[in-house]
Amino acid sequence: MVITLMLNGEKRQLDCRPDTMLLEALRDAGCKSVKCGCDTTNCGLCTVWLDGHPVLSCSVPAMRAAGRSVTTLEGVQAEAEVFGRCLIAEGGEQCGFCSPGFIMNVLAMKQELKNPSEEEIARYLEGNLCRCTGYMSQMRAVRRYLEVEA
Repeated sequence: MVITLMLNGEKRQLDCRPDTMLLEALRDAGCKSVKCGCDTTNCGLCTVWLDGHPVLSCSVPAMRAAGRSVTTLEGVQAEAEVFGRCLIAEGGEQCGFCSPGFIMNVLAMKQELKNPSEEEIARYLEGNLCRCTGYMSQMRAVRRYLEVEA
């Protein structure tokens, strides 16, 4: 089946099976930032925006994206670069495997919450797993980013 959607601001047609998940369809479309880390909706690596809201693309059938807007890390490179510099400055970037989903959630949080508390940040990002950092450096990076972008 062919679905039509807006992918990173560009109208695209994707050919996929009826049981294809959005994650697989996006990777097949060249969006390699979208990664699968768990197959159980527990890691956050596959986070993308569906109509501007973060979703786990491993749990969304691709056909549900038909006629809608999907944004991946490839579609928000300028904003991601600003946050990436904050991650590096705070030592929150180590192996980088979790970064695409984490960055997508941080950027979504910035749009949704104007001046989040530490507790709100932690709650918003609790679905993003990282095996390297211990999260403190990532939290410092998020706070730095929110201050820079204020």
